[in-house]
Amino acid sequence: MTTYTYEPGNVTEFGKDRMRFELGDTMVEGKSDTTALTDEEIQAAIDSYPKAWKRAKLMLLESLCRRFAYEVDTKTGPLSLSMQARAKLWQEDYERLKKEISAQACNIPKFDNGGSHKPPYFYTGMQQNERSR
Repeated sequence: MTTYTYEPGNVTEFGKDRMRFELGDTMVEGKSDTTALTDEEIQAAIDSYPKAWKRAKLMLLESLCRRFAYEVDTKTGPLSLSMQARAKLWQEDYERLKKEISAQACNIPKFDNGGSHKPPYFYTGMQQNERSR
């Protein structure tokens, strides 16, 4: 059974409610008619990346992009639904987060010398022959 819940008071904790808040998927009153993701889908993504919140969010954004990419804008009389605008917003969020995660992955940490003040083993010019000058 699928569930659709949202508790705004739990947004401060890293969990389902915060993920719903960050994705803007908080209108749970209409269940599958108004909500894009089920509680189980959100929890599965969080469980897939327990120590990487942004990766779980990226996984959900990718799912949303794929799921809603085919929806088209609809107009019937005075009623119009801009489904592509919603999909485009999630696509932009996906691209931005993917770029941010990729940039973080490229940052190579600097290694500490363990607190000792020894000179580094490798240094600039170490292969130059002093006698050839």
